[in-house]
Amino acid sequence: MYNAVSQNKRNTVLIMAVFVAIIGIIGVFIGIVADSYSLSLIIFICAILYAWLQYFIAGKLAMAMTGAQEIEKNDAPELWRVVENLAITSGMPMPKVYIIDDPAPNAFATGRDPKHAIVGATTGLLEIMDKRELEAVMAHEMSHVRNYDIRVSMIAFGLVSAIGLFADLALRMMFYSDDRDREVSPIVYALGLVVVILAPILATITQLAVSRQREYLADASGVLLTRDTEGLASALEKLRQFGRPMQKQSSSTANLFMNNPLKPGFFSKLFSTHPPLEDRITRLRNNATKM
Repeated sequence: MYNAVSQNKRNTVLIMAVFVAIIGIIGVFIGIVADSYSLSLIIFICAILYAWLQYFIAGKLAMAMTGAQEIEKNDAPELWRVVENLAITSGMPMPKVYIIDDPAPNAFATGRDPKHAIVGATTGLLEIMDKRELEAVMAHEMSHVRNYDIRVSMIAFGLVSAIGLFADLALRMMFYSDDRDREVSPIVYALGLVVVILAPILATITQLAVSRQREYLADASGVLLTRDTEGLASALEKLRQFGRPMQKQSSSTANLFMNNPLKPGFFSKLFSTHPPLEDRITRLRNNATKM
């Protein structure tokens, strides 16, 4: 467990470094096309500032994108009490609790650390889960908080989105520039095209590699917290049975959720931030005696 926490803290630094490096490379090509190396420097500095800013605001931004609303105890007493009891049991600070008004059953966690954490669920999840299953689901999400998965996910969400925007800007400058008199080597264009196409793909792959493993770890950590393997297995069975795409979908926020919130399809499965529910259920039940 402690190794996982340390690894997640290192992953946060690594993702931010990779982001700055990728944006720096894209900035160099933008500077070459625009014939302005000062522009490259400005882009690089902006990338550093953006990465620093994302550390503090990405959680709130993600909640705004998903339509989540912060609640108090009177708004959803059962959910609030479950989260409060888990916080006391685990010795963690009480996180902020949010609800998304969506019939698709799902749960989520985000924030930069346990002192600034957000956990919550959709109205669809609250409708289908009994108290035992709800506790198992929220223990899974609280484990994301305790393991610092939320920090990695939050940073990945903000920075991957930015890489896509910068890549799109570079493509537009390369192919839709009004300056026809400036000659740029075809090799530069070719290399620049490769960079701006591969940059968001590489960023997403990095995000996926972290996300899938953290789901298995959060499942195991949640069971250790509740001592109830079957409770989580039953909750995952219901997610498999009643799961559906969420109304507000975004690939950049998908890794924040317990179950994949995107529409099913070949590419959504290929680039899913979540391992199959069947695999997670099988792992839980096969390792029940070890937990």
